[in-house]
Amino acid sequence: MKPIDALKEFRLGACYYPEHWQESLWEDDFRRMRELNFSIIRVAEFAWSIFEPQEGVFSFDLFDRALDLAHKHGLTVIIGTPTATPPAWLTHKYPEVLNVSHDGVTLHHGLRRHYNYSSTKYRELSAIITRKMAEHYKDHPAVIGWQLDNEFNCEINEFYAPADHDAFRAWLQEKYGTLDKLNEAWGTVFWSQTYSAWEQVFLPRPTPGQRQPNPHQALDEKRFISDNTISYAKVQSDILREVAPNHWVTTNGLFGHLDSHRMNDELLDFFSYDSYPQFSALADNQNEENPLADRAWSQKLSSVRSISPNFVIMEQQSGPGGWVNRMNMASPKPGQMRLWTYQSIAHGANMVLYFRWRTATVGNEIYWHGINDYHNRPNRRVREAGQIGSELALAGNRITTAAEFKADIALVRDYDNEWDGEYDIWHGPFSWQSGTSWFKVLNRRHIPSDTLYIRSHTTIEDLKRYKVLIYPHAAIMRDETAAMLEQYTREGGIIIFGCRTGYKNEHGHTYMRPFPGAAAGLCGISVEEFTMINGMRKATTMKWNGGDEALTAADSFNEVLYVEDDSVEVVATYASDFYAGKPAVTKNAFGEGQAWYFGAVFNDEAAEQIIDRLGLAAPTASWLSLPPDVELAIREGEDGPLYFLLNFSEQPAAITLKESKTDVLTGNTLNGSVSLEGFGVVVLS
Repeated sequence: MKPIDALKEFRLGACYYPEHWQESLWEDDFRRMRELNFSIIRVAEFAWSIFEPQEGVFSFDLFDRALDLAHKHGLTVIIGTPTATPPAWLTHKYPEVLNVSHDGVTLHHGLRRHYNYSSTKYRELSAIITRKMAEHYKDHPAVIGWQLDNEFNCEINEFYAPADHDAFRAWLQEKYGTLDKLNEAWGTVFWSQTYSAWEQVFLPRPTPGQRQPNPHQALDEKRFISDNTISYAKVQSDILREVAPNHWVTTNGLFGHLDSHRMNDELLDFFSYDSYPQFSALADNQNEENPLADRAWSQKLSSVRSISPNFVIMEQQSGPGGWVNRMNMASPKPGQMRLWTYQSIAHGANMVLYFRWRTATVGNEIYWHGINDYHNRPNRRVREAGQIGSELALAGNRITTAAEFKADIALVRDYDNEWDGEYDIWHGPFSWQSGTSWFKVLNRRHIPSDTLYIRSHTTIEDLKRYKVLIYPHAAIMRDETAAMLEQYTREGGIIIFGCRTGYKNEHGHTYMRPFPGAAAGLCGISVEEFTMINGMRKATTMKWNGGDEALTAADSFNEVLYVEDDSVEVVATYASDFYAGKPAVTKNAFGEGQAWYFGAVFNDEAAEQIIDRLGLAAPTASWLSLPPDVELAIREGEDGPLYFLLNFSEQPAAITLKESKTDVLTGNTLNGSVSLEGFGVVVLS
């Protein structure tokens, strides 16, 4: 198989750990997988001590037998390089490979991901095990691809070993060249932080405020961690490309301090993701009237799709989840595992593997339940997996030929603001609320949306794919980005900004310009004054122009806007506090398009107001009526569109079709009034 063809055929499977089970179980496991229409397994990502029980001594017997048996039963195999869990002999003999906390505490053997990417010894040993495994399995008939490591930057995404400080210093020297340029970028003239020798420069360390570094240093720290992680991954990717050129390469993740877009572009054939929707249910605000709960995972999958339009779900939640000492996710209700599977597929997954085939009986994950329970007898989850396998077998590759997710609206993000916002509370916390509100309202109105990351090589053509861009709180905005957004708007696009936009450069310095800085010309306004809304100041409201003069909350931060250009229309004014009557929301006619500026943090009601004023509607409004709890997702390809209808309610949902459509999962024709069962799914063509 050529790597480019890896996702042309849909595959369903499970993560499997032959080293955890008696060999007498393997054949029955593989036989039952095939009965469920599974065709792929992932193995070995935590098995370094099996492959190399002593330094320089390699053993492949156990996995040879397992892979040969998998091949006998018609299963294909993904092998994980096992570098997420270095063996005890390694960390004992070479303690310099261990990670160190911000406070200087060495993180020892006993869990996972306790190494640092900067250690030359760890890179050397990682390269050796990767090469040995690649050479051994490059011609195995079952093996089709490789997963690098496991979940880069999971568990921990900060690194302070001595080797990390050294690597950071070298990274800065390459980036800035001279100390003068470093001092300028970091604004070290403030508080007498100026460096006069490179050996004085470190990653952020404890200060009198504990976690209060120079903010510009903190931003570069995140950029360094990302680059260093990619550099480490490249060691393995390069070896696999050299030794096993007919296998594809991926990795699973979506964790902090990592530019996954760049890693995918430079190292991978496609990206993979681990989908556990009940993480969202745990974190969701249950006091909210309409919580996102597991439906929010569609927003996560949209981010994955921005990295890799078609991708793999390397771990799909199948059972209740939890470690011995943390997490307590409830058991999925009947139909939820199926719902989550099609949620992943709807958003671009062309391969799905369940975590895991059988629940572990030892270790921290004995409560991270898989499809099969400890007793290995048939259960509801096994039956549900069989239903999914049968449906996907009936659908064939109809799903993979519908390759493109269709959306006319994008929620815009970028790594600079995400990383800067981790430390800067004057904009960072706002992005989550605004993005969630917009996604929630669009989703409940059945208006599909994408996530679009602004990157150094993003082009105007990337932007013009969308009619509307929502870029809520881009505090850091380069002039080049502003110019591209101006061109997008001038040519007919609609851009929507929120408060705290455009006032910082790429180093996190504030521009000496009226807010919103780089975006001021596009928006045609300036910020007259501003204030945080917190315990010291009462929450305010804004009044929207129009017949009903609706009132909505003006959350978290208020910017009083001043109209600079005649082309600007005031859409809403503040209705309370000393700035009552002053502009709160504006719309600027810019060329053929519009630039909106919202002077607060978005909430659901504000997003509703703007959607109504823009006249946005579901692309299926003419022939399909759906209740709010049913998500609509559209994949389109050479055979036409597929419409995924996902019911996130436990109760049946009434849907109405004005045209006849075929459910590709059952072959049934649907028309008129249809009841979609609780947690039900149909895929219409």
